[in-house]
Amino acid sequence: MKGEPVVIIGSGGHAKVAIELIRAEAKYQIAGCTGLVEGDFVLDNVPILGNDSVLSAVLTGGVTKAFIAIGDNRLRVKLLAHAREIGFELINAVSPNAVISPSATLGKGIAIMAGAVINACAHIGDGAIVNSNATVDHDCFLSNGTHICPGSALAGNVKIGSESFLGTGACVIPGVRIGDRAIIGAGSVVIRDIPDDMMAMGVPARIIRAVTTSFS
Repeated sequence: MKGEPVVIIGSGGHAKVAIELIRAEAKYQIAGCTGLVEGDFVLDNVPILGNDSVLSAVLTGGVTKAFIAIGDNRLRVKLLAHAREIGFELINAVSPNAVISPSATLGKGIAIMAGAVINACAHIGDGAIVNSNATVDHDCFLSNGTHICPGSALAGNVKIGSESFLGTGACVIPGVRIGDRAIIGAGSVVIRDIPDDMMAMGVPARIIRAVTTSFS
């Protein structure tokens, strides 16, 4: 196995996808994951090294690169900051079957899945996820920690706020702004701006309630 070692922070479903994306790039070797069940494995032969308390020892042991494979947007952003603070360099997990414009700008710790298309002058913020077959058109701006779910489509000049979530198959017309920590339901069509901390769904999408969370 060749390439620099990388630790995956997380051991659930998103970690499985991230491991396969990173392996497909053939630039890194997976040193292991963090998770709740030390000694178990993710996929075929990726060991769970322990919970996140082992990260300092992993870094001291020579693994200087990390990828945050956590689905929860707020927790992923928090762990990105923590990994940077203790000294890890964050890598990206990008499918070779994604199409990314050379004029797009990509942050750190992002995941771009197979079939995703990112067009001219789009910006993908740190810790964002652009999932399978999602499209991000020209001049879109995805803030840190956003998740664009499979099959979603953003038209040109759309702005998505930090830690927001667009459900599977959601569509957004040109120029719309979706605020921070917003949730857009699967299959919704967003034709007007959505404020921070709101959930919207439907065709056209309508605000149904404020978003609440117990995460701290």
